[in-house]
Amino acid sequence: MRRKVAPDSSAMAAVGGGEGATEVEQAQLSTAIRNGEDLGPFVRRAFASGRPEALLSSLHHFARSKEVEIEDVCKAHYQDFMGAVDDLRSLLSDVDSLKSALADSNAAVQSTVGPLLAALDAYLEARSVADNLTAAIRAARLCSRLFALLARANEHLAADRLYLALRAIAAAERDLLQAAPHPTIRRMLVSLIPAVHAHVERKIFEEFSDWMVQIRVASRHLGQIAIDRASAARQRQAEEQGIRSGSTITTSIFRDHPYSLRLEEEEDDWSGDDSDDLAAALSDGEASILDLIPLYRAHHIHTTLGLEERFRRYYFENRKLQLTSDFQVSSLTPFLESHQIFFAQIVGFFIVEDRILCTGGGLIAPPDVDALWEIAITKMVSVLEDQFSRMQTANHFLLIKDYVSLLGVTLHRYCYSVDPLLDVLSKHRDKYHDLLLSDCRRQVSETLAADKFEQMLMKTEFEYSKNVLSFQIQTSEITPAFPYVASFSSSVPDLCVICRSFIKDSISFMSHGGQLDIYPIVKKYLERLLGEVVDGSILHHIESRSLGVSQAMQVAANMVILEQACNFLFRHAAQLSGIPLRIAEKVRREFPLKKSRIATEELLLGLLRKKINDFMMLTDSISWMADSPPPSGNEYSNEVIIYLETLVSTALQILPIQVLRRILQGVLTYISNTIMGLFLSDTVKRFNLNAVMGIDVDLKRFESFADDQSRLFTDSDDFVANELKLALLEARQLVNLLMCNNPENFLNPVITERSYNKLNYKKVITVTEKFRESSDRLFGTFGTRGARQNPKQKSLDALIKRLKDAS
Repeated sequence: MRRKVAPDSSAMAAVGGGEGATEVEQAQLSTAIRNGEDLGPFVRRAFASGRPEALLSSLHHFARSKEVEIEDVCKAHYQDFMGAVDDLRSLLSDVDSLKSALADSNAAVQSTVGPLLAALDAYLEARSVADNLTAAIRAARLCSRLFALLARANEHLAADRLYLALRAIAAAERDLLQAAPHPTIRRMLVSLIPAVHAHVERKIFEEFSDWMVQIRVASRHLGQIAIDRASAARQRQAEEQGIRSGSTITTSIFRDHPYSLRLEEEEDDWSGDDSDDLAAALSDGEASILDLIPLYRAHHIHTTLGLEERFRRYYFENRKLQLTSDFQVSSLTPFLESHQIFFAQIVGFFIVEDRILCTGGGLIAPPDVDALWEIAITKMVSVLEDQFSRMQTANHFLLIKDYVSLLGVTLHRYCYSVDPLLDVLSKHRDKYHDLLLSDCRRQVSETLAADKFEQMLMKTEFEYSKNVLSFQIQTSEITPAFPYVASFSSSVPDLCVICRSFIKDSISFMSHGGQLDIYPIVKKYLERLLGEVVDGSILHHIESRSLGVSQAMQVAANMVILEQACNFLFRHAAQLSGIPLRIAEKVRREFPLKKSRIATEELLLGLLRKKINDFMMLTDSISWMADSPPPSGNEYSNEVIIYLETLVSTALQILPIQVLRRILQGVLTYISNTIMGLFLSDTVKRFNLNAVMGIDVDLKRFESFADDQSRLFTDSDDFVANELKLALLEARQLVNLLMCNNPENFLNPVITERSYNKLNYKKVITVTEKFRESSDRLFGTFGTRGARQNPKQKSLDALIKRLKDAS
């Protein structure tokens, strides 16, 4: 860009001398020219004003002033150029003198070193001959060494020493290929080395293929041995724990919990590792097929060939294909028959993989083993889900579960996570128990159907121990004399056996499955067994089967023993679950068979009521308007008392005291209600005091019977004085009201609460209306007009009137 300069004063003066141009316009024109700006506006302005000559004159003057400046600059530059030319001429003369001096020096050197150069040529020729001889000797040595290596490689190949052959070939390739003395030898080596590599690779591949076939069979055998060792260790541990804790079964936990405690005994049981499993398999005659040397040899050879990564991929893919083929479950063979082989194959597979992982020198990496295990665990979960969903037998469930748990224990020792398998078992726990409950329901029904509900006779101490002591249902710590008649029937120990077997099967299913506390689960299913199966079956049996009084008594007696047996079953479940009894007994439990117990007692009461009704038919002979009270009561009461005394003597041999008390209380209550029903019956239109006095005698006989029987229950923990007598209280209060001289006292709240608290106002109105004099009822006030009214009748009339007004 051009540099802007200040306006020239001389130019401005020249322009100012123009025709009519102002100084300002001349200064602007000068500045524009110096700065290289466009002069168009000045030209247009000059022509517009009609003075172009002044503009031209200013421009000519500016040009002349610049020519002078140019001449001054050129003169200065020319003087500098002339000085430089003078310096160059002086330099050329110095160069010519130096050139002549160099030529003289070169001539002197050539004349001096001529003989030396001739001697040097002779030396170089001799040195060339020596080098050729040395190269020939070296080539001969290389050829000798090469042929020795090749001969050694041939010997190793012939003796199947592949690695040594490869080492010989590698030495020849490394040391002699590039130094080969002749191209022919080099071409021979270039073609020979790949051929040897291909032969070795083909040979080792055949050996590896044979090993892959053999290891599949060996894995199955190895898995079976490992699972058998786990089973033996579990059984040994259970026996030792049973000796220490009295048949208490604890569960082996092999879930991946953040904290775990291993006892010294457990460490002794599982002190072995995979080498122990392999040693057990080798000692069983499987040394030839459990040999891992072919695998390690193939890996080493491929590593030597530089093909380690390819061989690792090949090994992983083939083992994955083998694992996939192991998962093929035959549809022709039931899974129950083939599940041991199926799981043993998988266990052996991963024991071998764990050994290879530890000793294979990087043949397989931990992520690859984890990937194989993920495939295996996913497939096993799928197979178990499918098989469990179709399984309809609890025993089959338990067999497969036990083998799966042994698989988990075995592989857990090799640090394989088996939690998904345990989750499958937990997921199907309800189905297993539903099948187990179904089996128990069938057994309970068969047991109840076969029971004749007669007291069980035991002839030997062995029978007593088997049927009584083993379930802790004895009534005394003293061994009885034999033959011994028990208070229960044959179904009670049979039901206990079924329930105990259920507990054992339930704990067996949940044991060794990673559950820390199984007692709450066992307790839940035991409550279902007792509450749904046993209670429901007994209830159905009672409702569907026609039972007599003695059979109903026996069922009621059975319920008392079963209540004692239920407590034993819960304690037994806690003990087998490893829970201290003091903890299990802290929880108060209701009797699980409560519905069937109530139904049994209701059935017995119903049968007794029917029998009582037969005797109460004799009340038809009661004279309700008798002229005098019967001195010994009515006939029906005599028959009822005789029957009740016979009933009690029989029941004492069958029923426990607490049940007999409830039954007698129910019978007496029914008798009281029946007497109340006689007074309220429509067939009794009226009655007099003599009839009431007869009923009073009957009630006294019943009360005397109640007092006599109460002595049987004084030793009971929940005994209440006059409990049986209170069952007759409603009838007694009604008779007392009818026999009192002032019935109107019934309206006194204090007296009512103390003496008539069981009576209902409406019932009192109905009964007292029948108790009025017949003349008053039939003829109104005409028959008694002018006569003095009885004070008791007057009080009774006032009572009736006030009760009607109140209602």
